[in-house]
Amino acid sequence: MRKLVAFLSLAVACSAVSAMAQNNNLSRGKIKRVLLISIDGMHAVDFANCVSGVTNVNFGDPYCPTLSFLAKTGVNYVAASTSKPSDSFPGLTAIITGGSPAFTGVYYDVAYSRNYDAPAKTTGNGVAAGPCTPGAAPSGTTTEYEEGIDIDQTKLNGGAPGASLTDGGIASIDSRRLPRDPANNCNPVFPWEFVRANSIFSVIHRAGGYAAWSDKHPAYSSVASGIGPGALDDFYSPEINSNVIALPNVKTPTGASCETIRDTNADLTAWTNSFQNIQCYDTLKVNAILNEIDGKNHLGNKSTQVPTIFGMNFQAVSVGQKLIENGTKGGYFNAAGAPTDPLLSEIKFVDASIGQFVRELEARGLYDSTLIVITAKHGQSPIDPNRYVSQLINGTSPVTLLSQKGYIPLSESTNNPTGIGPTEDDVSLIWLKSATYTGESVKVIEANAAASGVALGQIYFGASVTLNYNNPAEDPRTPDIIVTPNVGVTYSGSKSKLSEHGGFAHDDTNVMLLVSNPEFQYATVRSEVGTAQVAPTILKALGLDPSALDAVRAEGTDVLPAVQLQ
Repeated sequence: MRKLVAFLSLAVACSAVSAMAQNNNLSRGKIKRVLLISIDGMHAVDFANCVSGVTNVNFGDPYCPTLSFLAKTGVNYVAASTSKPSDSFPGLTAIITGGSPAFTGVYYDVAYSRNYDAPAKTTGNGVAAGPCTPGAAPSGTTTEYEEGIDIDQTKLNGGAPGASLTDGGIASIDSRRLPRDPANNCNPVFPWEFVRANSIFSVIHRAGGYAAWSDKHPAYSSVASGIGPGALDDFYSPEINSNVIALPNVKTPTGASCETIRDTNADLTAWTNSFQNIQCYDTLKVNAILNEIDGKNHLGNKSTQVPTIFGMNFQAVSVGQKLIENGTKGGYFNAAGAPTDPLLSEIKFVDASIGQFVRELEARGLYDSTLIVITAKHGQSPIDPNRYVSQLINGTSPVTLLSQKGYIPLSESTNNPTGIGPTEDDVSLIWLKSATYTGESVKVIEANAAASGVALGQIYFGASVTLNYNNPAEDPRTPDIIVTPNVGVTYSGSKSKLSEHGGFAHDDTNVMLLVSNPEFQYATVRSEVGTAQVAPTILKALGLDPSALDAVRAEGTDVLPAVQLQ
């Protein structure tokens, strides 16, 4: 473990030297800025369908006029793949660092680390507080980087002291709810410290650029990895899993008013529980981007400058794919990806939002000099509604089986009545109390394969884990076992969802990736690429050296092919 940790520490230390030593040609070429957009859940087939039209959907007409417009001068990567696991946290981290989970150490927003200790205060989602002794051997703990580390996750502003109604950000992180590092005097591990690689935001900021980002949790200030919070000149993160409230003076790009709660019949404990309310939530971030295009901060109440790198994630499509709300189903009609009416509405909403960005860039004379990158942190599985398994036999998820044997750490165990629970969606990431339990754990899972949905799926352990990740004995973040179930099987047990993400299946990982600029010639790239290649491509577009990124140097992440840069 010492060798790996020493290597990773050296990589981070070298990033500052590399960034300072590089040739700084920031924005001296035709591309002056990059607008980066993640439409979470947006498959490559969703993009193909919406720009060409689908029989019996929207009268057979195309339903993404903005994306169609951008595609005419864009490079479309139809075989793009997200990170594996395909969760939002590693997915975003790959896009902005160029690194895989093996290098960045980011496997899930809720994961486990053997070299940290529990937080000083129990998180909002139940990661229990525990002791930490400086310099002592770590106990290991579940690591949470989502709403549970907010001061008050029920509030849109995350409970940040003195913050306005909608102004979520770094100030709403409760440091007492963060995992602690006994090797660093038991100090809390902030999100940007948890990521073991520097990001494009740090590199661009250090080179003199202005960096901004908007996302769904304050925890996603992780994008500042490398420098830390100073890398973000503007950061906006209204809490998505907060209570739904009326939003004064907010109107969606499709014309719906959010002055009052649009969908009062929904579960109002989170914006993701409603096809309509999620659009109001996303509109907050849309307005932030429009303000930044106008040279203001995200709230629009202060003049700053137009960012060099900026962007946001959309949640509306992901909600449209997954949600069953009061008997109304989102998702798809068939395996070809024909969207239901609720999902169609979400895709149209996102397209209209991006249309506002394009029009505002044009109005400010910025469109020609802006590179627009549209992709997704993750997909969603299954697309085919006939493949979804809504309920497994009780007690048969892999971690449940191993918890019953006593092989799972308490903070990850299903036997912990107050804990946050294991890392299982349509993948199961398994950290054991001891690596000596690995062989017996695999036997238990195999013996229950039919009931737990892993038959015809994949169990990774030993060499099949270390081939693509680090050895669990050397890297405190690597799972001992990874289980990917049959397509359509999820371990959440939720009856309010149609799909999930996190796994390795094609529907989880094959996402939209479009790189567009008015001077580009249309091209379709069918060779396989990864969303991790977005990071070095953005740096190259801005005249910066992609090797300023730790992950690019360590893992050899290439610039995307066929991008027409000077």
